[in-house]
Amino acid sequence: MTDALLPIAVIGAGPVGLAAAAQLIARGLEPLVLEAGPEIGQAVRAWGHVRMFSPWRYNTDAAARALLEAEGWTAPEAEAYPTGAELVARYLAPLAATQALRGRIRTGARVVGIARADHGRLHDGAGRDAAPFVLHVETCCGIQAVHARAVIDCSGTWGAPNPAGAHGLPAPGEARNADRIAYGIPDVLGAARETYAGATTLVVGAGHSAMNAVLDLVALAKEAPGTRILWAFRRPLGAVNFGGGARDGLAQRGALGAQAQALVESGAVTALAPFLIDRIARDGAALAVTGRQGERVTMLRAGRMIVAAGFRPDLSFLREVRLGLDPAVETTPALAPLIDPNLHSCGTVRPHGEAELRHPEAGFWIAGMKSYGRAPTFLLATGHEQVRSIAAALAGDWQAAREVQLELPETGVCSTDRTDATDRASAGCCAQVAAEVPAVASGCCAASGSSPAEVAPLVASGCCDSPSPVAAAAARKGCCG
Repeated sequence: MTDALLPIAVIGAGPVGLAAAAQLIARGLEPLVLEAGPEIGQAVRAWGHVRMFSPWRYNTDAAARALLEAEGWTAPEAEAYPTGAELVARYLAPLAATQALRGRIRTGARVVGIARADHGRLHDGAGRDAAPFVLHVETCCGIQAVHARAVIDCSGTWGAPNPAGAHGLPAPGEARNADRIAYGIPDVLGAARETYAGATTLVVGAGHSAMNAVLDLVALAKEAPGTRILWAFRRPLGAVNFGGGARDGLAQRGALGAQAQALVESGAVTALAPFLIDRIARDGAALAVTGRQGERVTMLRAGRMIVAAGFRPDLSFLREVRLGLDPAVETTPALAPLIDPNLHSCGTVRPHGEAELRHPEAGFWIAGMKSYGRAPTFLLATGHEQVRSIAAALAGDWQAAREVQLELPETGVCSTDRTDATDRASAGCCAQVAAEVPAVASGCCAASGSSPAEVAPLVASGCCDSPSPVAAAAARKGCCG
């Protein structure tokens, strides 16, 4: 097969991957979609119980809708908010089953390596850019080699959650205690209900995933006595961005943040801010989590942990591809300044496409959530615009590739608002619950022991004696309960 007849490989059969395939077909190009999971939309199915904060009108792609409508599909109500399961059932599954796509998708096909044919990463050689890509694809039958003229990586980040540890590394003991730690948004009110009912759960993270998990746990606590929620933030509470509230262009996103902030300020959850996790150890049937609050070392006990601290891109199978990545955000240098949370907190990113997503390796792009690297605030509509632009470029329609055909909703909060937001958050009576828990440095070994107190200071001990938690004097009364 000549290079011109080779397919364009699309990695991932999620919302953006399937949209990429639809856009390529609309351009008369041939996609081959490779999905690691046993079904399309595997990552979305994992959070199927979660209701999205963007309505249907932001969650479907124009080229995908055209394929569906040609087969009699009726679009959902534009202003309704789907769950992940509804997104699969009413959009992704029917899209994958269309005549145009169903023969172009391989499930159970995990890409484990990509390279230029006969050209390793170091090898320039004549005609490198013209050489086809070789993808090593792991299936039930072993590793197969698939050739492609171009590659669009839409594999997402769901399988690579950030760890609980303070340094970007898993905390010592985190992997060993994985049976009591969930990542992302577990189905607290459904399949995982018995796991969390009546237990003390420590939630780690400050974004929308953490907010969803906390709200579900609070709902569970109303029905299951003894359910307690500890919420750990890596920054002081006044610096936490709960969103723009009523100013947010996505009403449900604004409401989510407002509800989460209200829970903290009312004392319905115990906020630990800041709390940087250094070690996780088993303490009988619970976890002993050691961390720092400023200069003070604190240990708390929790039956379970939910780590919702964001995600990072899996770049392991791209080792032989020449990538251009910002050293902090792990996205392209052109996109990084638009989304780097160190530079701004807006979360509102101007639409961008092929040019901003381009890597030094010609014919290779990362699109969708993975294109954002370690930055948050990605919306499906952004991914749809990305792959529309990439498909246009692959078809040689550079004018369409450079056009902007998307207007994103404002978040209603920017870094210029941060000072006022800090003052407002600090004014709440529960603003610094965690600061009331003093502690002194412990010995060199993991914390263990048992105590009725969920949050307790560490008593200094010898090098290998385990510090025991003491009853916390910070069991506050008054307005926080």
